[in-house]
Amino acid sequence: MSNQDTSSYTLHLADTTLILGQRLSEWCGHGPALEEDIALTNTALDYLGQATNLYKYAAQLEGKGQDEDQLAFLRDAWDYKNHLITELPNGDYAYTIARQFFFSAWYGYTLQQLMQCPDEYMRAFAEKSIKEVRYHLQHSADWMKRLGDGTEESHARLQKAVNEIWTYTGELFMPASYESALNWINQDELKNNWDALVTATLKESNITLPADQWMQRGGKEGKHSEHLGFILAEMQFLPRAYPNAKW
Repeated sequence: MSNQDTSSYTLHLADTTLILGQRLSEWCGHGPALEEDIALTNTALDYLGQATNLYKYAAQLEGKGQDEDQLAFLRDAWDYKNHLITELPNGDYAYTIARQFFFSAWYGYTLQQLMQCPDEYMRAFAEKSIKEVRYHLQHSADWMKRLGDGTEESHARLQKAVNEIWTYTGELFMPASYESALNWINQDELKNNWDALVTATLKESNITLPADQWMQRGGKEGKHSEHLGFILAEMQFLPRAYPNAKW
């Protein structure tokens, strides 16, 4: 284990939460109901707060004099280590909920294991963040059941979303080189817990579990879809156009 591996893993989680937070923020003012508009916006804010704490730690580990804003806004797409699933467009509400459920299930079980890792900062981060993520999981799981067991149209939309997103879930359990070096996460245990929860929730939602198939990968090593470039172009415009600007 090295500082570089710890820094890379911290950046991976920071990038993942930042990009998903940015995606969810796009729903602000566009949610299907006021309560859901607020719920998704609050989830986005939770992720942005978590990303800030992670970027601060990553900057400290790197020791290059950067701060959290520079890591978030002044890196190129190939430097980002987020999961591909987090950069997918929001689609309709069923698509966003399915993506959120799959991710929250993975993130919650990941944080559970990080609470036992040897790094003091990451243990504290996981202990604090898991409270927020448990709510994200409960919220998205409840909506999975409401949409899947709702009207014919809501069921069809959710099934379509699950089918389309499924090929991006495999990457959640494919460790990058820095993850393997740290060995903080038991991937088999993580996958088994995720499989059990997802299978049970899809069954309650009357949604068919997609068949095993080839999975998308590469995000954790800096290989991304075209979607990330558009996210960064919007997110990074002001910091790059007006360097060192202060409110």
